[in-house]
Amino acid sequence: MNPVLSGLAANPALPSELVDRLIVVADAETAGVLADRADLSRAQAVALAARVPETAVQLAYEGKLTAADIDPVAQPDAALALLDEGAGDPEWARHFARAPVAAHREKLAACPGLPQDVRETLAADADVRIVTELALWTTPDTAAGLARHPHAGVRSAVAANEATPPDVLAMLITGDGLTPARRCPVCDTEETPFTHDPYCSRPDCDLPRGAACDGTHESTLHEMYGRAIDNPATPTAAVIGFADHPSPLLRLRLAARTDLPPTVYDRLARDPVPGVRAELAENPATPEPLIRTLAADRGHDVQRRLAHHPRVPLDVLADLTRVTRIGPTLLPRIALASSSEVGELAGSPHPTLRMLLAARRDLPAGIRDALAADPDAKVLASVAPHPGLSEAQLRSLTERHGVRVIAKVAANPDASPALLDDLARHRPPVPRALREIGRHPNATASALLACLADPRARPRAAAHPALPPPAIVELLSDDDGQVAEAAAANPSLPPEVMSQLLRRLSSNAGYASAPSGVGSPGSTERRPHGKPARPTTHL
Repeated sequence: MNPVLSGLAANPALPSELVDRLIVVADAETAGVLADRADLSRAQAVALAARVPETAVQLAYEGKLTAADIDPVAQPDAALALLDEGAGDPEWARHFARAPVAAHREKLAACPGLPQDVRETLAADADVRIVTELALWTTPDTAAGLARHPHAGVRSAVAANEATPPDVLAMLITGDGLTPARRCPVCDTEETPFTHDPYCSRPDCDLPRGAACDGTHESTLHEMYGRAIDNPATPTAAVIGFADHPSPLLRLRLAARTDLPPTVYDRLARDPVPGVRAELAENPATPEPLIRTLAADRGHDVQRRLAHHPRVPLDVLADLTRVTRIGPTLLPRIALASSSEVGELAGSPHPTLRMLLAARRDLPAGIRDALAADPDAKVLASVAPHPGLSEAQLRSLTERHGVRVIAKVAANPDASPALLDDLARHRPPVPRALREIGRHPNATASALLACLADPRARPRAAAHPALPPPAIVELLSDDDGQVAEAAAANPSLPPEVMSQLLRRLSSNAGYASAPSGVGSPGSTERRPHGKPARPTTHL
């Protein structure tokens, strides 16, 4: 990828006529960035899809192409993306349900709102992967039918589907009324009995760790139970028996449910596996008596996760701050504290509690100002980014505690340009402060130029619109591709430089030579686009 072109494609100030010119010469990577533009017109989207067909899927997902723009035969992936968004022609679904390409049928099976005849066709597909995909996403009636499918993998997918009727989910757990499954993903490919080697090095093997089958499809059943426990539609009565199940992974997943009877929570609080108790400790449904019991539990991660419980009593939280490392994060219980509790926390003799309170950004002015005068540096660092602090208060913080709070002061949204200038010139430099200044909307040109000295602040400063245009142009030739890309995306890049970049591109078959000192950029990596992944399989 050419990072300068990538940045230029993302530049919000790129004129529409230059977007048109860039589309004409775009490679796949640049086209992907262009497809993300909020101002891309429908005509430009159609032209981009014609230039780089791979972008059609992304454009369809983002609503920039419609059914009228897509040929399902020539652009099957884009057509399936529209179906996935509920914007495709229903006749396309019937076409893809009988398509010879299994990947197309599998993609279709995950689409919402499929006509009943299409669901029936997919449910009868000879390829179990298509049926399994359908089971993950389909409607209640189709899910109920697939719960009796002879393949254990399909039943497991039904257990993960939150549209599956509760009585069907209970049936999958108890097995009442079900004939035993005949196949599973393990015995589909291996002779049983079989246990998958956790260090398997076969390049053609896609079985997960823990996969096993002795004829009872045990690992797939375990996966199905776990999915049913995770599914909020599964009746409570159907899952409480897992509190005594020999699998700690199933007990751990049970401990995350918020609808269990008190007796089951009591049983899980005595579980021999610390991970189960830690899961329970953070569960918002865990009752107060058990919270107090778990506060004394020294098992791995139990106390730390208990501190993140949204209803942990403040006296318990105070005790937890003495025995576990929490850090300056906004805990759920602190975020939910009432006005009277906020006052109580602000006056606490425990500096860690005051630090945790200072992480809120909606404190009354009096409380905020009192914390800004706290004698403890970690409290000051926590409150320093709070909106509403005056410049005098922010300068006082830096004078009293220097490098310990400077980065946090620089992150304050009300930090003035003059203060940011002073912080940027601090000696010795504070790298974390420079990184905050590099993205601060109040940063001045002089402060941003100082930020360029720090490798991690440099890309942020390069993208800042207050950076002087000559500096932006110079950074287009930076050895760091991330910096060059950020400079090219800077809306303050002079339009004539944008135009010159595109002229050089047109004459060099896909890559821009540098205008006026702009060098040859390196490469960077971009995220792929598309639909979120299916639910994770757990064994």
